[in-house]
Amino acid sequence: MADTLHARQGDTLDLLLHRDCGLGIEATDAVLEANPGLAELGPVLPVGTPVLVPDRAVAAPATVQLLQLWD
Repeated sequence: MADTLHARQGDTLDLLLHRDCGLGIEATDAVLEANPGLAELGPVLPVGTPVLVPDRAVAAPATVQLLQLWD
């Protein structure tokens, strides 16, 4: 189920996603695809702007291969 968030004063898309959903930069592309015209609003979203967060943006985070110093 997709969630709809609303921007507060001074919110950028990445701040909104991180604060309200715990999502990182990897979710930005999926959110921009689900919200046509959102990128044209500028880096700081107008107050009250609805942002649809699709389910695919909340998918399992990518894993990062760790490098061990003595491997």
